[in-house]
Amino acid sequence: LGMFSELKFPVPWGHVAAKAWGPSEGHPVLCLHGWLDNANTFDKLIPLLPRGYYYVAMDFSGHGLSSHRPAGCPYHFLDYVTDVRRVAAALQWRRFTLMGHSMGGAVAGLFCFLYPEMVDKLILLESLGFLLAPEDTEAWLKSKRRVIDRLLSLEAKQQTPKARSPEAALQRLLEANSHLTAEGGAILLQRGATETPAG
Repeated sequence: LGMFSELKFPVPWGHVAAKAWGPSEGHPVLCLHGWLDNANTFDKLIPLLPRGYYYVAMDFSGHGLSSHRPAGCPYHFLDYVTDVRRVAAALQWRRFTLMGHSMGGAVAGLFCFLYPEMVDKLILLESLGFLLAPEDTEAWLKSKRRVIDRLLSLEAKQQTPKARSPEAALQRLLEANSHLTAEGGAILLQRGATETPAG
């Protein structure tokens, strides 16, 4: 298991990088590194683990060879969970094992809470996983899962914006905002629309 391959998954701000060991048809294991570390964390460990598994160690955004988030965008804990969701989607993994070290373990733990149907085993190295106050757990998890799922489905549907005539653009704006007058709509469009050769 010494040999590995480099992987790259496109994301809206660049790419998420990862390295993989073992046969790609083997049972998938996603490995998550700790705070300010990167996928190389697992270099010495993976060769000692059982063969026949497909180990993928990703670099979280802004770590290792992964793209940084745009300047001015904070690195929220939930964004790391979303990184995991993106990589699982890119690999088309429906169910896999999660192995996390330190902060990666906390990310893995939260991912398990949000997407229990996607994780068959959770392996924590120097990590407690993720702890939630019991009283608001259900509602919190539901809302967070909704946020991530909605973001990814919006991105999947992303098309080039439609070009419309100024009249059609105004019509569209007024349909979507029943409280706007035609005059108010025209004022907003002056600054809220961009003219291209197509419209």
